[in-house]
Amino acid sequence: MQEPDCKRHIEAVYQSESRAVLATLIRLLGDFDRAEEALHDAFRAALEKWPQQGVPENPRAWLVSAGRFRSIDQLRRQSRFDSYDPQAHDVAAGNTVAADEDDPSVADDRLRLIFTCCHPALAPDAQIALTLREVCGLTTEQIAHAFLTPVPTLAQRIVRAKGKIRDARIPYEVPAPGELAERLESVLRVIYLVFNEGYTASSGTELMRLDLASEAIRLGRLLVGMLQETEAVGLLALMLLQDSRRAARASAAGELIVLEEQDRSLWNREQIEEGSALVARALSSRRFGPYSLQAAIAAVHCDATAAADTDWNEIVYLYDLLLGIEPTPIVELNRAVAVAMRDGPGAGLALVDELLARGELRGYRLAHAARADLCRRLGRSSEAREAYLRALALAELEPERQFLQRRLAELDAD
Repeated sequence: MQEPDCKRHIEAVYQSESRAVLATLIRLLGDFDRAEEALHDAFRAALEKWPQQGVPENPRAWLVSAGRFRSIDQLRRQSRFDSYDPQAHDVAAGNTVAADEDDPSVADDRLRLIFTCCHPALAPDAQIALTLREVCGLTTEQIAHAFLTPVPTLAQRIVRAKGKIRDARIPYEVPAPGELAERLESVLRVIYLVFNEGYTASSGTELMRLDLASEAIRLGRLLVGMLQETEAVGLLALMLLQDSRRAARASAAGELIVLEEQDRSLWNREQIEEGSALVARALSSRRFGPYSLQAAIAAVHCDATAAADTDWNEIVYLYDLLLGIEPTPIVELNRAVAVAMRDGPGAGLALVDELLARGELRGYRLAHAARADLCRRLGRSSEAREAYLRALALAELEPERQFLQRRLAELDAD
């Protein structure tokens, strides 16, 4: 393989494998910062060796081994000058178990990493920030933007979380069954954040990061297999049903296609059947929560063979139930859109305007995009244009920006 092609291949491997490699290196080396340094060393080694030696048959295993042994070499060199460190000595002496791709522990390292990042000793905002950074590979800047937090503040939050894990010797493991349930809520929230970043990226030129969405679904399956908990089932159902539409969500040119305009023949019927069965299972338990209800809403959309056949009455009813257990402005916004589809754009616009007047969603691009669409449908073009411009100013994902610009151009043409 020629060097430019090899470099592009290594970049692709980094995108698809770096988080899994990091998770395994954390287990093998016992330290976040040491594992991150080993990860970077491993990819530097790949850039040096793969153009001459060729791409290995199993790139992930090669990278894990390269990172681990380079870290061991560095620790051995440091041990000549530094004071004795028992943990470093154990690694340098080779007492850490080697990575074996056939070992189930390697396959489940990212699930271990999520449970470690979601340990109750960490503050909730630190749990999410650390998981998005370490499990998803988002940059500190991307996470800070999502949290509406200054970058230095977010960076310190991540540093403190890593320090807490190290100093408190938080184990890198999936908790025992007796401890699993109490940690479930944080883990479900984080897995869904991973999925959402894959389903609709927070920024960049691509609408979706399919590797993240697929990884979140894999983690959801692992969790359901480990813990037969209703909301774990509901979350897996929700992710499967949403992901079933991936082939219809963007054009060949990468342009965003909204739900009502999608070619439903492209939806993955196998995933829809599996997700719908999981929804029925979750709702039958009578102990369902917000993920199960969101999955039920997604199932109603998937049941409609055409946008006009959507049962908006059922969707509004499910949103009413969801508001009863999760009364957030985002849920209210989604319910307002459903009311607009059931009762007309005027009814929905009144609810959206009430939400915006409260101030909680003034910085949320989708609230302004929803208002713009309702005003457009009512023929209030100047208000629609103003709302589209506000949404455009807040949007960082290029396909969303292109969609909003297209809507503005359509208003100008009219």
